[in-house]
Amino acid sequence: MINTLKSIFLTSIMVLGAGLSVPPAFAQETPLPKLIKIIVPFSPGASNDLFGRALAQRMSARLGTTVIVENKPGAGGAIGAEMVARGDPDGSILMLSSNSFTTNAAMTAKLPYDMNKSFVPVAMVAKASMIVVVSANSPYKTLPQAIEAMRDPKLKINYGSAGVGSLAHIGTELFHSMAGTTALHVPYKGVSNAITDMLGNNIQIMITTIASVGEQIKAGKLRSLAVTSLERSQAMPEIPTAAEYISGYTAEAWWGVFAPGSTPKPIVDRLNAVIRTITEQPDMRKLLAQESADPVPMNSAEFNAYYTDEISKWKKVARERNLSSTN
Repeated sequence: MINTLKSIFLTSIMVLGAGLSVPPAFAQETPLPKLIKIIVPFSPGASNDLFGRALAQRMSARLGTTVIVENKPGAGGAIGAEMVARGDPDGSILMLSSNSFTTNAAMTAKLPYDMNKSFVPVAMVAKASMIVVVSANSPYKTLPQAIEAMRDPKLKINYGSAGVGSLAHIGTELFHSMAGTTALHVPYKGVSNAITDMLGNNIQIMITTIASVGEQIKAGKLRSLAVTSLERSQAMPEIPTAAEYISGYTAEAWWGVFAPGSTPKPIVDRLNAVIRTITEQPDMRKLLAQESADPVPMNSAEFNAYYTDEISKWKKVARERNLSSTN
């Protein structure tokens, strides 16, 4: 009897000790501040703002804390980014930004922060293919036809973009580099003005988001030639990829959350887990689909690797194509 009680006692101690050393399910979660501010370094209304506010609302509910969005536009997103870079590394300040964070930086000689050290990528929210479009009355029915035209020095082809440093701008310059084509860049303040000029035949070709031209394509006013992802878009599976004609070409839009560079890993990991859970929910998937975007389940290390590759990729394009924030 004594031996039996002793055995039970020792077994209990061992179980208790194991419980104290391993149990992820019962470990106390990394605490977060009672107020979290998400900086969106662009004006209200666009996709960055839409995703930021949707994320803030859902993070508040899941974390039981207050999460708010503050828009800090200006200098291609650099004003808001600097605010986050200088913020407290305790999870109280985050930034929701997009691929323009890296494309603008690639073309700016001097920034008030270090792209690699001042931020830690927390979680990718979504990714979306871009699309190559021409006017419905354009003579170019396929991407190879447009490529042939842009290789003809006698033809003066203009391409539009949402502005200098945008993904549409630098992504088109990458296309020219890989395809051996040439076209004159005509930058606009936003996609809508570029679409108007394309319908008026003032520009002949453009790379932009599927969401920004989807209605015009459905209405038969614009013609889609290719998508810029390596795989065909779920939103428009019938459209070929540019990579089917120019091997390896890709230029995708993405949105992600960043924290100040020295934010501790436990905080980053907890935020990553919460954001990944949110983006996989049906209501958030539906919202992302409105921008022809899909959630991307990356951990923070995977997002960091992707982000680092994007910085290198667009810096290389800017250097080789002699691009700067003034052109």
